[in-house]
Amino acid sequence: MNRLTKIMFVLGFLLTSVWSYSSNSVYAQNQKFSFEFKQTSIKTIFQYIEKHSEFIFMYRTDLLDTSKKVSVKVEKQSIEQILEQVLKGTSVVYEINDRQIVLKKGLERSEEVPQQSRQKKLIQGLVKDDRGEVIIGATIKVKGTTIGTTTNMDGLYNLSVPSENSILIVSYIGYATQEIKVGNRQNIIITLQEDAKNLEEVVVTAYGTGQKKASMVGSVQSIRPADLKVPASNLSTSFAGRLAGVIAVQRSGEPGADGANFWIRGVSTLGSASTSPLIIIDGIESTTTDLNALDPEVIDGFSILKDATATAMYGMRGANGVMIVTTKSGAALDKPIINFRVEGSMSTPTNIPEFVDGVTFMELYNEAIRNQPAGKEAYTQERIDGTRQGLNPYIFPDVDWYGEMFKDRSFSETFNFNIRGGGKKVDYFSSVSVGHESGMLKSRSKDFFSFDNNISRMRYSFQNNINARLGKTSKLSLRLNVMLVDKRGPNESTSSLFSSVMNTNPVDAPIMFPDDGTTSYIKWGVPTNTTVNPLATMVNGYDDTFQSTVTASLNFDQKLDFLVDGLTFKAMASLKNFSQSVQTRYSDWNKFTVNNWSLNDDGTYNMEVIQEGAEVGTELKTKSSNTGDRRIYLQAMLEYNRTFGKHDVGALLIYNQDEYMDNNPGTDLLVALPTRRQGIAARASYAYDGRYLAEVNLGYNGSENFAKGNRFGLFPSIAVGYNISEEKFFEPLRNIISRMKVRASYGLVGNGNIGGQRFTYLADVDLTGSPAFTTGINMDRTLKGPSYKRFANYDLGWEVGKKYNIGLDMIFFNNLSLTVDVFREDRTDIFQEKATIPSYLGVYGTKYYVNSAAVRNQGIDASIDFGHQFNKDFSMTFKGTFTYAHNEIRAYEESVGDRANLSRIGYSTSQQWGYVSDYLFADQTEINNHPTQLIGGTVGPGDIKYVNQPNVYGVYDDIIDKNDMVPIGNPTTPEIVYGFGPSFHYKGFDFSFFFQGVAKTSLFMSGLQPFGTMMENKNVQKFIADDRWSPENQNIFAEYPRLTIERSANNSTTSTYWERNGAFLKLKNAEIGYTFKSMRLYLRGSNLLTFSKFKLWDPEQGGGNGLKYPTQRVFNIGFQMTIK
Repeated sequence: MNRLTKIMFVLGFLLTSVWSYSSNSVYAQNQKFSFEFKQTSIKTIFQYIEKHSEFIFMYRTDLLDTSKKVSVKVEKQSIEQILEQVLKGTSVVYEINDRQIVLKKGLERSEEVPQQSRQKKLIQGLVKDDRGEVIIGATIKVKGTTIGTTTNMDGLYNLSVPSENSILIVSYIGYATQEIKVGNRQNIIITLQEDAKNLEEVVVTAYGTGQKKASMVGSVQSIRPADLKVPASNLSTSFAGRLAGVIAVQRSGEPGADGANFWIRGVSTLGSASTSPLIIIDGIESTTTDLNALDPEVIDGFSILKDATATAMYGMRGANGVMIVTTKSGAALDKPIINFRVEGSMSTPTNIPEFVDGVTFMELYNEAIRNQPAGKEAYTQERIDGTRQGLNPYIFPDVDWYGEMFKDRSFSETFNFNIRGGGKKVDYFSSVSVGHESGMLKSRSKDFFSFDNNISRMRYSFQNNINARLGKTSKLSLRLNVMLVDKRGPNESTSSLFSSVMNTNPVDAPIMFPDDGTTSYIKWGVPTNTTVNPLATMVNGYDDTFQSTVTASLNFDQKLDFLVDGLTFKAMASLKNFSQSVQTRYSDWNKFTVNNWSLNDDGTYNMEVIQEGAEVGTELKTKSSNTGDRRIYLQAMLEYNRTFGKHDVGALLIYNQDEYMDNNPGTDLLVALPTRRQGIAARASYAYDGRYLAEVNLGYNGSENFAKGNRFGLFPSIAVGYNISEEKFFEPLRNIISRMKVRASYGLVGNGNIGGQRFTYLADVDLTGSPAFTTGINMDRTLKGPSYKRFANYDLGWEVGKKYNIGLDMIFFNNLSLTVDVFREDRTDIFQEKATIPSYLGVYGTKYYVNSAAVRNQGIDASIDFGHQFNKDFSMTFKGTFTYAHNEIRAYEESVGDRANLSRIGYSTSQQWGYVSDYLFADQTEINNHPTQLIGGTVGPGDIKYVNQPNVYGVYDDIIDKNDMVPIGNPTTPEIVYGFGPSFHYKGFDFSFFFQGVAKTSLFMSGLQPFGTMMENKNVQKFIADDRWSPENQNIFAEYPRLTIERSANNSTTSTYWERNGAFLKLKNAEIGYTFKSMRLYLRGSNLLTFSKFKLWDPEQGGGNGLKYPTQRVFNIGFQMTIK
């Protein structure tokens, strides 16, 4: 039984059990009675119920005095409601099992309740906030006892209480605690109100500390994991459109590489190595890979730190924004809460390019030759007809390489088990999850070998969080996470495999030739010895990759109230170790081609198959590699919070240091040196009467990249806020505007990351004897010897960003919240590598880094949330976000001469330069009268026509070359990201959907040119055949220019001809679920629909030719159960 079969069997068993359990319980819920009895015996009432229903009573005769007379009047009431009236005042409790009602002896009467015996009573309900949003993890306890529970992921709970007189204590961090008497109710819906006095832990900010939500002045957004609708595979793909201020795009759907690229408030600097945000998981600096590997079940919350006030304490690490993720902790509960979830999914490509068949390919290739002067057709009519008729698959091959290598769907499975509990001294949360993902490669290696070439990725995750209270004022916490990944896949990258489909046409060779018994190996088909057979490349080997990531942190908290009231000391020590081993099994493969063939009289064919190149061995060979790194982090913190009347005062002082080491540096001395950092951070906050707010932060950090005098940088920030709604004059408006706060902040952030370079202030000398410098009268003498690879620059210093933010927070009618932030960042002294210094100065290709560039990034982000409980059965929520972030280069070291159109200043960091197309040339006369195009290749009718650009003086030179390139289109990184969608809850059902889109972005098609010189014949995408310029279709607005066998740079260079609108709107998620008591069954879909002007492939993948691992449309079915 394979893995998928096992998972589906377990899922089927669970679903069958749930259906059975649900069916048995529904009868008791739906059966209603209406009757009235006055002073009638209990036995008579029981007999009446049995006669008018399918219920049967079971009890010992000595348990209950059934002759006792009671009066009961009910109108459309359930059996539970009737039994509570009939058994009131007795020590008997009941249990309903399907249609059997079993009466049992209950608890003895207690002295505290002398007038009434206690009996167990099952209650259930929902906990929500004042906006109608359910609260996950709210605690419900019975006052004066240890009985308690927490709400599940849908805000639901159930609890057995001693009696109707029981008092429930309902609490959640950031909300006012409520005490509610149970009474005769069974379904209790509880609404918690936000409590300004307890909001300090609602939003997690820098270094895991909490700040009062009402008094927070930084730009921070927090979100619950359930609101992200997280898929089983990874986390980051859910950010786009759900987190205001986050710009995210998913470029690939490959298992293990399908995470999104994301930026907080866009990009404010240059260089790909320094644009990513800082990710902190439980206080430990982590990677996007670590983030995507987290199981959604272990995550307690997210916080996105966006402005300088929120990020300044991280100094150089927080320049590009900070994402803080906290995992779940235990709780003091009467019984542990056990939760498990099983989920299966099916994935299909969202959209893939289409290719022409073999006959069409040959006709198009012949057309390309005819478009050349004195061209002779390469494919005869006999060859075309033989292929069309399928006469012989070896002589007339027609191979659908995509169909041979890739399948339409793949499957994955995920299982999670976690337990949460504890007591007054120790609490714990433990989780284990197992996930399996398969790729969309066909397992063709099984046709020839004993191994499977498809991607198979197993992921194991273990999370253990333990909190121990050492006394009234001390707490020790241990957080341990282990992530293991075991992956098998082809030893050729998937991007290379997809590219090979584009680079190999369908007719020049079959997949393989038949075995004639003369060889012991496969005869793979190729046209020449220098060409590739995509299928042979895919199946002739595999990689086994094992990854292990272990993170552990030890935290100690000590209240120091015995020294100073409100003072706390906290310390943390953490270790993160990553290791990876790759074992590659690979083999060579033998290439064959048809040399000659002939047709027999009986219609059969003779063919001569010869080997291309020398015979090679096909046995599997082995090579292996090991990589890894580790990081040790230490932190000490003093935190102070006090309230003096109307004055709230807070302070924070932090010292931290970390060390990063490569576990396998090899012989590179620079890599072997550890990377170390030290820093100090501080914060001081003040609030008066909850109305006037102020906060000052600073980070002080050092970097190894700068010389003494520039090594340390100070990055302060200041912020103020005003809670207008707390003023007395605002009271008349509070029925409409429940809360209103304005915020403003300014601060500095620093960046010391220079594209992975280290010790950049020092010179780097090459001792290997590379060419050093060229000299001589005619510059014809090159002398070798030691040379500079990088010049020293002791003046190199910090890249500094000045961040400005103005924010507005409002809540209307207690259920509609709006947050708007306007931001700007001016990043200066950005690291830039100067152009290569000429060799006649005595150096060779020397690098030299300077602080010369500047970028301004500005925009707006906003979020709107609505929640309303219409009645006890129906509620809805709505969420919408909008982010606009536009950057432009303000300073840049460049040499453009009199060509201002080549300057990057004033344009986005991801702006593309290219030629402006004026469609296609209609004829030779138009070419003769047009400025000469010197881009590459011979220009003819049907080729792309470009616009001549003037120089800075307005002069046209009548030559179109690289000097005529201008900024074209929008940036390739979206400047606008938005999302919106509602969620509905009706009784046990829930339904939600979410749309996400991007705008102000362009993609540029490239790598599509199918033909070239002989034996470089590539595949042809179908859109080219459908709409191209040809002598028969002289449409200058055609989607593709004329076909030529010449690899013409004129028709392939970046230009507006290949620019496409990259905007799209996606139905990103849709989910429907049903919850019955502690069980939930759900169906979810991701990437369901895409609305875009671009149709050839998923526009979210970006430009190119669409030949990469496609993004996936995913359908999930899952089951979740909570046992309390």
